[in-house]
Amino acid sequence: MSLINFEGRSVIVTGAGGGLGRQYALALAQHGARVLVNDLGGGVHGDGGGTGMADSVVQEIKDAGGEAVACYESVATPEGGRSIVEATMDAFGSVDALIHNAGILRDRSLGSLTSEEVDAVLDVHLRGGFHVTIPAFARMKEAKFGRIIMTSSSSGLLGNFGQANYGAAKTGLVGLAHVAAVEGAKHGILANVIAPGARTRMTEGLLGAEMDKLLDPAQVAAMAVYLASPQCTQTHEIYAAGGGRFARYVIGLNDGWFAPNRPASPDDVFKHIEQIRDLKTLQIHDSGAGEMGVLYRMAEAAGALVGTDPTKR
Repeated sequence: MSLINFEGRSVIVTGAGGGLGRQYALALAQHGARVLVNDLGGGVHGDGGGTGMADSVVQEIKDAGGEAVACYESVATPEGGRSIVEATMDAFGSVDALIHNAGILRDRSLGSLTSEEVDAVLDVHLRGGFHVTIPAFARMKEAKFGRIIMTSSSSGLLGNFGQANYGAAKTGLVGLAHVAAVEGAKHGILANVIAPGARTRMTEGLLGAEMDKLLDPAQVAAMAVYLASPQCTQTHEIYAAGGGRFARYVIGLNDGWFAPNRPASPDDVFKHIEQIRDLKTLQIHDSGAGEMGVLYRMAEAAGALVGTDPTKR
């Protein structure tokens, strides 16, 4: 019997008609979740639409004895996001977890990127994250329980040629998840980020046959299912998953260099750049207050500040 159990819990998966989203939906259902399968049914560039993709996944889940409903609304509008959450409430009576996985590509180098290509990607990935998270968060807050998983990418966390729009959207979702984690903490809501590496309609053929075989979307599902589960206790974190490897990304901050008792000059920065860059004092904080705590400690040590640490009040 699995340690992960969703009995009585419902999960929204956006972009669940194929690829990663389909694997998430199937795996969630296998562990007892009631799944809202959301998919517009369009192409990888956001064109077209239809009911077939979502319906097919719902039928797979039902054929295996699970419970699922389809929703064809687009995450790209506030109305669509609200409809997705309302459909989940109507079908299951609760929204216990949200995996925002929907996405499209409009790859182009910065010199050729158009505003329409930027907006199209931001609408689905980043704005879509807001459109579905805001109403879902409200329901979770009422229930004093929730799990939110945003989908990022190494393209956003580390960068990738020709994907400025995609990368910016994916990094923006990290910020959304971090704030959801901070605001949700006292309401039983946990929020994390997954950065998957998998063969999907958007990447198939780009990495070569051997890597395509290794990067089976099924290899990512375990992490997504865990983060959405009642058994998950982690929050405010970023996880990489793909090809059988699971790891954690961190956003860290070092001590750096403190300029005592006067505004620093560009010459000061030049002289101390190696100390500013030195990672031997790297730390991980769970909110912006952590950075203020580092500043307070260094300023106090330099005699530039005396009093109570405002971040500890």
